[in-house]
Amino acid sequence: MPTKTFRIPTADGRADAFAALPGHGERHPGVLMYADGFGIRPVLREMAHELAGHGYYVLVPNVFYRHGPAPVIELPEHIGAETRTQVMAQLMPLIEAHTAERVLSDADAYLRFLTARPEVAAGPVAVTGYCIGGLLAMRTAAAHPGQVAAVAGFHAPVDTDRPDLLAELTAQVHLGHAESDMTPEAFGELNRALDAAGVDHTSEIYPGTSHGFTMSDTDAFSASGLKRHWDRLLPLLDRTLPNS
Repeated sequence: MPTKTFRIPTADGRADAFAALPGHGERHPGVLMYADGFGIRPVLREMAHELAGHGYYVLVPNVFYRHGPAPVIELPEHIGAETRTQVMAQLMPLIEAHTAERVLSDADAYLRFLTARPEVAAGPVAVTGYCIGGLLAMRTAAAHPGQVAAVAGFHAPVDTDRPDLLAELTAQVHLGHAESDMTPEAFGELNRALDAAGVDHTSEIYPGTSHGFTMSDTDAFSASGLKRHWDRLLPLLDRTLPNS
């Protein structure tokens, strides 16, 4: 799949980003993909190319661009238990600095850039994200009703204490939760909040998974969890976005 790199103008500078796109055709449905907290790295490029292979133009921004280009910190090839604590200690200040105001300002810029690309088809787009990126995806979709037709989050926190945010969602939603992240009580509370807000959604716990299950460069990786993720994501995009 072809890859293009960009520096996206934002209110605070320029965000480095890459796009994966099909090698055929002129215009394709657009998808904004948010990385997990570890950021852009080879596994994210692989996932973007996999999605592009199904006919989508996939834009992946470095959400931590204010702190430098990706990779913002040095990452090991495999993020295992022996390195995770050290890596997270470096990343947490970046995550905490990425306020809701920054999220929404950047989302405006990312969507404006994505929808202006000549390779992206007219009409609504989708947003997907992993871990903290899933939360960014939900906030982006809520801030852009009508423009975002689908949103998916995997092993991601969700603003259950923000019914106002959920009420703003017009996109179809899929949430794939890690079994280790979600108690039955919290799962029930989340689904009741989505129902009360009138959100068109599916929300499920992926059996036998732990936080980060989609990421093959971590100890949490689950091949069955990743497959289930594709089995849920691709039909969601197919029924909500213009034909590729």
